[in-house]
Amino acid sequence: MYLISIYFDENANKILNRHIAKIAERTGNTFMTDYRVPPHMTISSVEARSGELLIPYVKQLEAKLKKGTIRFMSVGAFFPYVLYATPVLNAYLQGLSKQIYDTVACVPETTVSRYYQPMQWLPHVTLGKTLEKEQMQIAFQIMQEGFQPFEATVVRLGLAKTNPHEDLYFCDLK
Repeated sequence: MYLISIYFDENANKILNRHIAKIAERTGNTFMTDYRVPPHMTISSVEARSGELLIPYVKQLEAKLKKGTIRFMSVGAFFPYVLYATPVLNAYLQGLSKQIYDTVACVPETTVSRYYQPMQWLPHVTLGKTLEKEQMQIAFQIMQEGFQPFEATVVRLGLAKTNPHEDLYFCDLK
């Protein structure tokens, strides 16, 4: 499995990392901090025989994609284990989703996850993962006390392999 993800400006990273750290501290669930998971939003999840096969296509995206602004407005959950921050799905994000899908969907011998196809995708940034029921309740309380809407600028695109995580390619967006 390979993930194509976007990354954010320094200020947005500080905000998201502060939430991640506070959830880890108060719940005792340190998955995100132990594995040093950076704030990111996965745009596409692709089954492919190798990451090397995908790199030229991600490089094509580098020439097409631009920086853009999104606004994080809410917190949600994938029950029972994941808490996330979610932005408003604006034209910029929808365009990213479609451009990335259109580029990787035509790669031979690959399959894009149905959860990351245009109009099937729920944009989110994971703040807590593998949370038990009580930890999830604490994490929601933390967010209820400390979450405020904020803007983020998308500044980078990356390709990574999962299990174990390995970054394969990054590019800064213009």
